[in-house]
Amino acid sequence: MANKLEVSFNSPQCGWMSIGFDDGVGEFHTTTAHAPHERALPDLLKILTELAGSNGQVSHILKWNRDPEEFDFEFFRDGDDILLKIYQFPTEDRDNAERELVFEHTGKAADVIASFAETFDQLYADRDTDEFEFNSRQPFPYAEFEEFKSKLAAGHN
Repeated sequence: MANKLEVSFNSPQCGWMSIGFDDGVGEFHTTTAHAPHERALPDLLKILTELAGSNGQVSHILKWNRDPEEFDFEFFRDGDDILLKIYQFPTEDRDNAERELVFEHTGKAADVIASFAETFDQLYADRDTDEFEFNSRQPFPYAEFEEFKSKLAAGHN
């Protein structure tokens, strides 16, 4: 049986945000920068929304970075399962020959999506206290968050 995925996105500070993934078998923690992939959070929510609304095969790649390291978050949905792979590149050149698989998790789509939802709910709840927009140097992705929550409320996963 697959272990539950735990996803953590800590409060942003000075344009950086600590993120982590742990499933009891493997774990990956890093910090991410607000630039040049300033659409990473809204794009992640769009990917999760599409994954939640699909029963078939869907795949997406989210680009994110730590500067100078770059990351690809690869999401593959096949029926009831989601495979998440995180690759790290040593530079912004994103040479596939130099990339390293730093985390991999396979789980039930509903469980994986719920893990991300829990983390985004916490970011949303803490956005004013944590001065999200000031500290992340970008706006909170309200529209994408609301669309994601609506998809989940409609019973899609």
